[in-house]
Amino acid sequence: MIRQGWIDPADSVSMVQQCVLASVSRATVYAQQKPKPVDELDLLHSRLIDAQYTRHPFYGTRRMVVFLETVGHIVNRKRVQRLMRLMGLAGMAPGPNTSRARPEHKVYPYLLRGVPIVRPNQVWSTDITYIRLAHGFVYLVAVIDWYSRRVLSWRISNSMETVFCVDCLEDALRTYGKPEIFNSDQGSQFTSAAFTGALEREGIVISMDGRGRVFDNIFVERLWRNVKHEDVYLKGYATMGELMIGLAAYFVFYNGERPHQSLGDRTPDVVYRTGIGGGAMILDKFGGAGEEPSVPLRSTDVSSPADERSEATAESNTKAKAKPGQRRPAANEVECTA
Repeated sequence: MIRQGWIDPADSVSMVQQCVLASVSRATVYAQQKPKPVDELDLLHSRLIDAQYTRHPFYGTRRMVVFLETVGHIVNRKRVQRLMRLMGLAGMAPGPNTSRARPEHKVYPYLLRGVPIVRPNQVWSTDITYIRLAHGFVYLVAVIDWYSRRVLSWRISNSMETVFCVDCLEDALRTYGKPEIFNSDQGSQFTSAAFTGALEREGIVISMDGRGRVFDNIFVERLWRNVKHEDVYLKGYATMGELMIGLAAYFVFYNGERPHQSLGDRTPDVVYRTGIGGGAMILDKFGGAGEEPSVPLRSTDVSSPADERSEATAESNTKAKAKPGQRRPAANEVECTA
C-alpha cells in the first residue's frame, strides 16, 4: 500500500514507468483510481442521438448537430462525433458515383417524355446502385419492365465493369424477348459499345436520361428505395454470398407477392402476364427548349400517333388546371396509370 502511494498520475514520468520502478501492478493502481463522474448532459445527448439514428440511420454528425439544435440543445460537431464514436454509430455516407459518363461514348436522346406506356415489353430500363456490406461496397444492376414494374433480371458485382451489366441485359433478352425501347442513364457502362451493341443487334430503340433529370428513370429509383428499406437495411448483409441469397428471395417476393398500389394492388407478375392494370407516363409540362421531342410508341389503339399525342396533351392540360383547394401538379411529375 505504501508503494502504491508513490504513484502519481500527474507526474511527468508515465504511469507504466512508475509502476515498473515501484514494482506495483498497473491493474492494482488503475482499480483503485476513482471513476470519472458521468456527464449527465452526455447521457442525454447520447439518448437523443441514438433515438434519432434508429429512425434515420443515414444521419451523420452534421445532421445530428442540426437535429439537436431543433430540440433545444446547442452542441458543436466535435461533441457529436465523440458521442457517435462511443456508441459505434456512423451515418450511411453517400457511396461511389455509379453514373460516370465517358465523353468518347455516344449519348442517345431521351424518348419517353409524355409517352403513354400501355403494354408489357414496351419499355425496359436499367440502373446501378451500391449496397454497403461489412467491408466495402458491391454494386447491383437490374432490368425492369416499366408497364408492370417487374424485375426481369439482376446481377451483383464488386466492381463497376461493363460486363456484369451486359450479362444482366443478355439474361433478360434470353428470358423475356425484347422491348421496343430500352432506357438507361448516361453512365459509362450503358453508353459502352458492348452494351449499346447488344441493344442495336436486337433492333431495340435506345433512350437515355437527360442530365439532371431525376424523374426520367423514376421506376428504377423507386425499386432501389424499396430494395434497401424493405430488405438490405433490415438484414445488414455481411458478405456477397449472403446478399445474393437475400436478394434472390426478395425479388421473388417483390415480383410475385408484394402488392403495388400503382398497379391497383396487383403484383408485377400478374400485370406482366395478363397485360392488365399497369402503365405509366412521364409528364413534363415545362420541357426545355432545344430538347429532342418524344417519339410516340406503337399503341394497341386504332388512333394515330398524332391523336395519341393530342389526347395526352389535353389530359395533362386538364389535370394542370387545379380546382380551388387542390394542388397544382408540379413539373416533371410522374403519373402512374393503374
